[in-house]
Amino acid sequence: MSANATTGPEFGRLRKLFWPIHAVEIKKFLPMFFIYSLIVFNYSLLRAAKDSLLITAPQSGAMVIPFIKVWAILPMAFLSTLIFTRLSNKYNREKVFYIMMSTFIAFFFVFGFILYPLQDYLHPHALADKLQKFLPMGMQGLVAIFRNWTFALFYIMSELWGTIIMSVLFWGFANEVTSVTEAKRFYSILGVGANLATICAGCIGIFLSSEFLHTTVFASSDRWGQSLMCITGAIVLTGLLILFVYRKLTHTVFQKEIVESEPMGHKEANPIKMGMRKNFAYLAKSKYLICIAVIVLTYNLSLNIVEVVWKDQVHHLCPYAADYNIYMDKVLIYIGITSTIFSFFICGQVIRRFGWATGAYLTPVILFVTGMLFFITLLWKDHPFINSVSFFFSCTPLALCAFLGTIQNVLSRASKFTFFDVTKEIAFIPLSAESKLKGKAAIDGVGSRLGKSGGSVFHQSLLMFFGTIAMSTPFVAVILAIIFAAWIWAVRSLGFKFAELSEEGTTPTKAPKEAPQGA
Repeated sequence: MSANATTGPEFGRLRKLFWPIHAVEIKKFLPMFFIYSLIVFNYSLLRAAKDSLLITAPQSGAMVIPFIKVWAILPMAFLSTLIFTRLSNKYNREKVFYIMMSTFIAFFFVFGFILYPLQDYLHPHALADKLQKFLPMGMQGLVAIFRNWTFALFYIMSELWGTIIMSVLFWGFANEVTSVTEAKRFYSILGVGANLATICAGCIGIFLSSEFLHTTVFASSDRWGQSLMCITGAIVLTGLLILFVYRKLTHTVFQKEIVESEPMGHKEANPIKMGMRKNFAYLAKSKYLICIAVIVLTYNLSLNIVEVVWKDQVHHLCPYAADYNIYMDKVLIYIGITSTIFSFFICGQVIRRFGWATGAYLTPVILFVTGMLFFITLLWKDHPFINSVSFFFSCTPLALCAFLGTIQNVLSRASKFTFFDVTKEIAFIPLSAESKLKGKAAIDGVGSRLGKSGGSVFHQSLLMFFGTIAMSTPFVAVILAIIFAAWIWAVRSLGFKFAELSEEGTTPTKAPKEAPQGA
């Protein structure tokens, strides 16, 4: 259920830009702002740590990413979505939130303080060496997952944090208590909190991975091990704080709306029975939801395809785990700064002034331009012109490729946290509670994973044929252009449908009704 839009006096120019929140909305908005910021803080710490841990593991590398996303993360995404739907049929949203959050918090505690210190006893290196002798070179990534299985488990849970906790739990809760009119004001400011949290996570990650900290405080020979223990400790404490703030919010502001005895699937007069097959069948009947699914699918496909190649370049540049983590944490800081600029000065203004479709178009355009620049430089890095550019910036061609890939990743992520997330979540709001619950669970819970896994299947196929990421790069660039064409088509189609549903350009007092399925 969405709250009605709050009426009030028109904001001044600066207030409309930086704080378009009415006084009566503050007690509702600030806790949501705080919860989302903390969730993104953990998400950012985990994103840097999971890559540093697995990519720099013994006899591993960036080639492990396509394999783990297909053979481990995709099945776990289906399983976690199934668990979420079953819990949602049995418990209300508050209890589901507690159960899912507690599971993640417990795992990261166990990994940081039990599994990682015992890795030498848990990882089957001898058996993995035997497997590698009999398997082709292109299967090295799969063997690396088996060899470093506890690291792979950490990678899986880190990925699922973004899917389950951030996309399904938080945004499902936010969409339930926010109208279209409020969302156009609230969500861009929530993005600012996410950006600031990303910057903080990057700074803390750099500090916890710095050589200074471990030579002066810990005096330990295992610099990365101490860093990882500190990072997981910070994640656990932040998770507990999220639970505390969420409980305060639900038992004060939304007590009557959220804290109910009925399960999430029984809030309407006609009970909503959630099941995986029914959810996807429901999704297939709605062209509106299909367009959202295509947008989520193509974003994750394109991002995954480029990231694997970029992370391979970064691994060559920073072969040690602590140094790799510091590099990725610096990337987080740049993402946070860029996202903050987008949120404050561009995202909200573009959506309010030019409409939903214009905001939705910006992400694929940015990804396409920066992605093509990265691939052109990488494919022709031995060209005299590229060497001249490298010489001008006093760096090697490898460093230049990694830098351009970093620019692409920074702008892609900044667009994701602002234009992409905001326009995607706003697109759900005009729908009925049934469409929001079933469509969002299917699209965010599994659709995003299908996109990442689809890119990984593509990379796997090329690795099996060519053996290395470098040899398969030209084919990656071609498929990327095809994906962007499908993305633009989906945004165009959804733009017309969203305008009809939300009556964009007017000032509705509440979210409009959903269009008929198949419309």
